[in-house]
Amino acid sequence: MSPRCSIQFIVWIGWLCASAAALALDPKTAPPIDFSHDIRPIFNKNCVGCHGGVKRAGKISFIYREVVVAQDANDDKPIHPGDPENSELIRRVTTDNEDDRMPPADHAGKLSEHDIGQLRTWIQQGAKWKEHWAWIKPVEPAPPKVSKPRWIRQPLDAFVLAKLDAEKLKPSPEADRAQWLRRVSFDLTGLPPTPEEIKNFADDKSRDASEKVVDRLLASPRFGERWASPWLDAARHADSMGYEKDPLRTVWPYRDWVIRALNDDLPFDQFTIKQLAGDLLPDATMADQIATTFHRNTQVNTEGGTDDEEFRVAAVIDRVSTTWEVWQGTTMRCVQCHSHPYEPIKHDEFYRSFALFNTTRDWDLADETPVVQVPTNEVSFAEARKLDAAISAKHLEEFAALTNLAARNLNWQPLLPDKATATKGTKLAIQTNGTSEVCTVGTVAHHSQFTIEAPLPAGITNLGALQIEVLPENPDAARLTPEIGFVISQLRLAIVTNSNTNNDEIKLAHCFGDEPEPFQDSDDSVRDDKSGWGAYPRLTQPRRAVFVPAQTTALPAGATLQITIAHEFGAKDMSALVTRRLRLSVTAANDWIEFSGSPGFMARRDEIAGLQKLRAAIPSVNLPVMREQPELFRRATATFARGNWLAKGEVVQPGVPKVFSPDSDGTLSNRLALAQWLVSPANPLTARVTVNRLWSELFGIGLVETVEDFGSSGQPPSNQALLDHLALRFQNDLGWSVKKLLREIMLSATYRQDARSTPDLVARDPRNRLLARGPRSRLSAEMVRDQALAVSGLLSDKMFGPPVMPLQPDGIWDVIYSKVKWETSPGEDQHRRALYTFIRRTTGYPSAATFDSPSREVCLTRRIKTNTPLQALVTLNDPVYVECAVALAARMQRKAGDDLRNQITHGYELATGRSPTANDLRTLEKLQRSALARYTAHPDLAKQLNGSPTEAALTLVANALLNLDASLTK
Repeated sequence: MSPRCSIQFIVWIGWLCASAAALALDPKTAPPIDFSHDIRPIFNKNCVGCHGGVKRAGKISFIYREVVVAQDANDDKPIHPGDPENSELIRRVTTDNEDDRMPPADHAGKLSEHDIGQLRTWIQQGAKWKEHWAWIKPVEPAPPKVSKPRWIRQPLDAFVLAKLDAEKLKPSPEADRAQWLRRVSFDLTGLPPTPEEIKNFADDKSRDASEKVVDRLLASPRFGERWASPWLDAARHADSMGYEKDPLRTVWPYRDWVIRALNDDLPFDQFTIKQLAGDLLPDATMADQIATTFHRNTQVNTEGGTDDEEFRVAAVIDRVSTTWEVWQGTTMRCVQCHSHPYEPIKHDEFYRSFALFNTTRDWDLADETPVVQVPTNEVSFAEARKLDAAISAKHLEEFAALTNLAARNLNWQPLLPDKATATKGTKLAIQTNGTSEVCTVGTVAHHSQFTIEAPLPAGITNLGALQIEVLPENPDAARLTPEIGFVISQLRLAIVTNSNTNNDEIKLAHCFGDEPEPFQDSDDSVRDDKSGWGAYPRLTQPRRAVFVPAQTTALPAGATLQITIAHEFGAKDMSALVTRRLRLSVTAANDWIEFSGSPGFMARRDEIAGLQKLRAAIPSVNLPVMREQPELFRRATATFARGNWLAKGEVVQPGVPKVFSPDSDGTLSNRLALAQWLVSPANPLTARVTVNRLWSELFGIGLVETVEDFGSSGQPPSNQALLDHLALRFQNDLGWSVKKLLREIMLSATYRQDARSTPDLVARDPRNRLLARGPRSRLSAEMVRDQALAVSGLLSDKMFGPPVMPLQPDGIWDVIYSKVKWETSPGEDQHRRALYTFIRRTTGYPSAATFDSPSREVCLTRRIKTNTPLQALVTLNDPVYVECAVALAARMQRKAGDDLRNQITHGYELATGRSPTANDLRTLEKLQRSALARYTAHPDLAKQLNGSPTEAALTLVANALLNLDASLTK
């Protein structure tokens, strides 16, 4: 071919290719464009940075259809369905004018011809808008036709094989028994199979041998321990409060509840409801209350000078974000500041969810109130709960009687003070605005004491009761941004007359507050005590209390009543808990005195004291739990401008984003309604997200890789049909049973495949997204440690109870704010499973952190596995692993005597679950000989391993066995 002909040929080929491309993009012949798959990614990548949920340049947002798609020809919106040439969007992305072209050159540059063609075709085809796949309720896909029906063992296999057929791939052969047994043992119990279990499975030739193994493992109490770890990551469960001081806390009963719930196969819908709203269930049990610690695992800031309300708000924000990530796979943290940048979730909708969690009684206090006293022995749960319910019922009975009494017309007369002074430099003023008030002026000092004098109202000749009303300084704002609270640690009354230089004190018997079960006993205000009635730590609306004399007191004509109010509660690094605005009134009626002296009142108080004595006899620990505020004191919720908790916007009602509840306005009444909605058939995501998280634990990667993000910025599912099938089966056919779902997966042909790969398969599918082979991944941080303890024979099978402190390097807990030290637990406690290791957020357990265990400060639903030299240094040198190597060597010697080859074979089988090859044996024997020579020449080194040269050399071999790739993977 001549050069000229060659050039003509190339030009002709180029014209042909261009024509083909143009034909492919011709809207009349192009295949249908899918908005979620083809168009939304273009918008997300190139447009929403300026025209989305955060910024709406030109009032345009490509998140919401109604904002950008025209309704008729006269509409000036940028997209006109069926008419791309009249659509401003197409003009802007195709113009040569750089000032007009979108996206701007300094943002993303000109769109590719392919993307422009996709947009043009989509508009020509009607600009059909479709919600993101994850927001649409799943529909059971039809069973696909596959190439090898006989390969299918479970319904899920058909969807896997159909995907492989489409990719022209074949599944891998079935794994041998040893490989499958090791895999299933770790996946269900987090522990390796024992030699006896390996032998029994190898000898069992029955057709249901695998089923028997799975059923045995599912029934093992170790199941709950294995599956608790990833859930506790999501629940951000830790044994310390977090932030800089990071003091210790008691939350282990929640961890034990999770283990028990998993072992009992509590259906996931109930598992959800109890953790989000167990306290709101009718006749809530002790276990139901413990479950709510899920959302009390939030951090508590105990540093001096911090604002309790600020960090309470931070905890509520965390609860919202955690709930949406754990159950909906949705990123919500950004929405606290602005509308979601990629999803149709509006700024105010975050605060609708916030409102659902904004009515609980916790206040970021160091004592973590509200708490429930959890018996240290589960056997006492029912008795303790019965006593708690009886005590609560008595308090409510008394409060109902007090409410009826307060409703009587007792002719309360306001006191009009003529003198008000305070100590500690606090200044008081008397204001008259229709009623007379005593108010603080300027800075308020800690532990100020007020002395107020007021002449008795006309006609009051005896004192039946004193009423005090404490008001917010700004009542309208206090419901949204609570003011600093107060505690009256003591109130004293005295009569002052001109003829008596010694004031006559009026003995007070009781203080009756305005809530049925306050955090502190109101009667402390009439005792020599530093606690008492108040609004602690915040004041959101007017509060009232009645102080009742021990007996009716005659009041001389012309006398003055002196009221002394002490505020001794609260540390000096807290805000001053002082009454800042108060009113006083008195009544001559004897009703309150008669009530507090009545036989019924005294009998009820005796009953309460008796019940409390019985309750105190049950050994218990205080566990922070969720509990609702009384209806009268409920906080209101408003949006935060740009996420600033001090800049309140419009008031919102509790609910969920519209996109998740398209058939309603999303309004929900409380946390219980939220929990029930999450697991209802109307919810498109909970089952999908949960199944995907379980799948990720088994296969090392989820069907949706971004386990935490099912949104349009997350990864699409590798096999949506499989995901939807599993979600619907889990929710409907299996009744939310985690164990039944795991059983099906374990016994599937997909899971049974050999984990070995080929170079071609590695090149084509390096992360096994197509599932053409069995799962193979490194053990989790907990499994690495537990396996070392198990194969060495050191592992304790003790369950439950307070966290333990195994061996770790010295000095890890040397922190400036705490004198608490890490104290290695005695006996078997230092050899308990990693699940029970003490977790301090600011100073985590080093070896676990090296293997990617999180600090548990925030929710984590996916651990990103790393691979660093530090991990090898841990398993080679950490005190725990050295101790395990010593014990494994001794176990090898006990089993095989002095035969080195048999010793190594036994150790290898314990560590890997299979027999060593001849090459493995030669390598390990060479290591032993080399070590023996070194330790013989330097016996002092052998003593560091607590043994003779021979024992030390075998310990080195055992250490190597614990570090094999085959040992550290399942």
